[in-house]
Amino acid sequence: MARAARAAILAWFDQQGREIAFRGRHDPYGVLVAEVMAQQTQVSRADEAWRAWMRRFPTVEALAAAPTSDVIRQWAGLGYNRRAVSLQRAARLIVERHGGRVPDGLAELQALPGVGPYTARAVAATAFGRPVGAVDTNVRRVLGRVAGGGVDALSDRELQALADRVVPPDRAGAWTHALMDLGATVCRPRAPRCAECPVLAWCRFARRGASVGEATGSAARRASTARAFAGGPFPSTSRWLRGRIVERMREAGGWLAFDEPIGSHAVPAVHAAIHALAKDGLAEVDATGPGIRARLPAA
Repeated sequence: MARAARAAILAWFDQQGREIAFRGRHDPYGVLVAEVMAQQTQVSRADEAWRAWMRRFPTVEALAAAPTSDVIRQWAGLGYNRRAVSLQRAARLIVERHGGRVPDGLAELQALPGVGPYTARAVAATAFGRPVGAVDTNVRRVLGRVAGGGVDALSDRELQALADRVVPPDRAGAWTHALMDLGATVCRPRAPRCAECPVLAWCRFARRGASVGEATGSAARRASTARAFAGGPFPSTSRWLRGRIVERMREAGGWLAFDEPIGSHAVPAVHAAIHALAKDGLAEVDATGPGIRARLPAA
C-alpha cells in the first residue's frame, strides 16, 4: 500500500472516525477489556457495556479479585458468556505472572485465556504502539480489496504479512481503528460506498469495477454466518439453551433447581447443558439430590 494511501486513510479517520468511549483510554487493561468485548459484539453495545464494566472493575486487580458470579452478571447482554470467565482468568494470570501489568509482547498476550492473534495484535498496537496489524473481518475486507482486488484475493499468511507491513510506526493504534472504521462504514460487505472511500484512487477492487456480487464462495459463507449471529441464535440450539440457563442463574442469585424443560429442550438436555457450563467455569452444580441445582460460580 502506497504511503499516500495510508496518509489518506489516517486523514479520513481523523475527521470521520467513530467516536467510541473506550478509544479515549489507552491504558492496557481498558484496551484489553474493550477488545475482548468487541470480539463478537456490536461496537455500540460493547461501548456502553465497557463504560459500566470499567466502573465496576476499574483495574485488573479489581477484576481478578471479584467473585466470578459478579463478573458473569456484569457481562449480561454481551453474549458468549465464556468470554467473561476467560477475561477474569486472564486478569488473574496478569496479577500472578506479570505483577498486575498487561504484557506488551504478542507471545505473552496470546498466552492469556481468551486472547487470540487478533486481540493480541489489537492490544499491542492500541495500548503499546507496537507496529503490528490486527486483522478482523473489516480489515480483511479493506486490505483484500485495496491490495488484491477482492476479499479473498490474499491468503491468510499474505494478508497478515501485508497488515503488519503497512502499519505506520508512529500511529499504530489510530491505524488499527482507522481500518476497522473504514471497513464498517464505507468498505462494507454489500453496497460499498466506493465514492466516499479515501483510497479509491489506489483500490484494485474499484479499478476492476467489482460489484456487490463479490460475496461468493467463502466470502458468502462468512456473510451468511455473520447474518445468522446478528439475528440471534435459534431456540433449538444448545447455545440458546446455555444462554437461558445463565440468565436464570443471574436472576436467581443463588442455587436454582432445574427440573423442567426449557423451550424445546427436555430435562436431560438441560442437565447436560448445565454440566457443560460447569466444565467451562460458568456454573456450579449440586447433584446430590434427586434433581440438579446450579448457580453462578462463587469464586
